Amino acid sequence: MKIRMLGNSIRLRLSQTEVKQILNEGEVKQTVKFSKDAQTHLHYTLKKTDVNEISASFDNNEICVYLPIAIANEWADSLQVSLENHVPIKDDEQLKILVEKDFQCLDEKRDEDESDLFPNPGEVHKNC
Repeated sequence: MKIRMLGNSIRLRLSQTEVKQILNEGEVKQTVKFSKDAQTHLHYTLKKTDVNEISASFDNNEICVYLPIAIANEWADSLQVSLENHVPIKDDEQLKILVEKDFQCLDEKRDEDESDLFPNPGEVHKNC
């Protein structure tokens, strides 16, 4: 699972195996270790749970994104690419949450294994 953050937005991109893991096990978790000290580790988790809407929390060095069970199951078992929600923070501020299926790049990348990523829909049109 990849994470991308910019301003008040969080974007998670999942491989085919991770989408199946959400469907079957209900959770995918990753950790970024900045040093040997556990206090410097950043954890990020995607959980399928009993919530009304896509939401997120941050506590004890963990970013957790929550997906409603029915929405997560439908997304994981379909051709739908992404899930999105804008969560009000205060006044006119929002946290944008985007969860996506990760696609293979059209141009091969040398240092990245894309074998478990979803086939890029652009590939169909590339040879036309």
